[in-house]
Amino acid sequence: MDFVCAHAGRPASAITRRDVARALLAVPSGVALVALPDLRRAMMSAGNPLSLPFWESAKATLSSIEAGVATVGDVQRWVESTGTEPVLMTPGYFVWPEEDERGPVATEMFARLVAYLEERVEAGEIDPDALATGDRDARAAYEELQERWLGTPLPDGRVPGFAVSDEQDEELFAAWDEEEAFALSELRRILAELPKPPVLPAAELAAAAARLRALLAMPGYPANVLRACAGFDDRPMPDDDVELWLTVAAGVAGPVSDLSEGEDVLEEFADLDGELSDEDATLANLCAIQHADWLAGVAALVRLGPGVLASPERMARLIAESEDIEIDDQDADDLDATEGLFESVVSLWRHLGIVDRDEVLTPLGWWGLPKALERAWSPATD
Repeated sequence: MDFVCAHAGRPASAITRRDVARALLAVPSGVALVALPDLRRAMMSAGNPLSLPFWESAKATLSSIEAGVATVGDVQRWVESTGTEPVLMTPGYFVWPEEDERGPVATEMFARLVAYLEERVEAGEIDPDALATGDRDARAAYEELQERWLGTPLPDGRVPGFAVSDEQDEELFAAWDEEEAFALSELRRILAELPKPPVLPAAELAAAAARLRALLAMPGYPANVLRACAGFDDRPMPDDDVELWLTVAAGVAGPVSDLSEGEDVLEEFADLDGELSDEDATLANLCAIQHADWLAGVAALVRLGPGVLASPERMARLIAESEDIEIDDQDADDLDATEGLFESVVSLWRHLGIVDRDEVLTPLGWWGLPKALERAWSPATD
């Protein structure tokens, strides 16, 4: 009883089902099972007996954990059935961050929701016993109650669900910016160590820019993907050939925008059994490539120079063998995954003249790839 009170930060008379569940899960399941009868008697002595369905659900869950058959989802569902634990994912697909990953806003909103649910239990609007016995209607009402709370403005005007999501976005963007800044510094370090920087192949660039302008004016794939990568759907293409080429090449490494939404977008994404279009698959692959993989692959190509094979398979191997990044031993599946991602990259590189038809690095690619990567990772103010 002392442990439960200390863990919850409340006296025995104010302990909730959620407090007991969390305390029981904070110790080995065997210890919790042995302590369960004494804890139940102590709660009764404190005038806070809880209920038979709760104690039965606690015994069943702890027994399943001890037997090694309980899943993480089973345990989460049991804690949620206490009536005051926010559901991990609502019907509207709002997902709470893990407890050790919550920022100040998420921590505050989570605590506010717990307090709100405790009020609703006290008012009789939530039936924890029905939740503990798996009543579907009670569960649906419990989830809907939380969905409404997350979308209802607080007295200070903040909408809890949006406030938590905004904080997560800010944390994600900050981590991304930090990773990008480190990758940029490493790229510049590697380029500074090269004995001789590549020289701009003017004629090759002019020819590639002319082909690129003609391609970007066409409908469908791959023109729509290249326009999205460069952000040309929202702004005009530059007149300068160097600026045009570098903007598109940088967009391949760091897409600026998504495809323009069409009328059938919702139907397409609702078809879970359907295959992704070439456009969606390509953009998904580009966005899935890590900074470290870009850095390792491009650094290797720049060191080797024009004439080196830059096929997807070769890129995967160059990245796996790179000494510029720290990487664990990769198996065949890892190499196949990297190769699959770079199939989209090399395909677009051919349209830019970075590689030729045989997927060999050209002088234009040797000159432009590091510049494009530097542009993709540089802050917008630069």
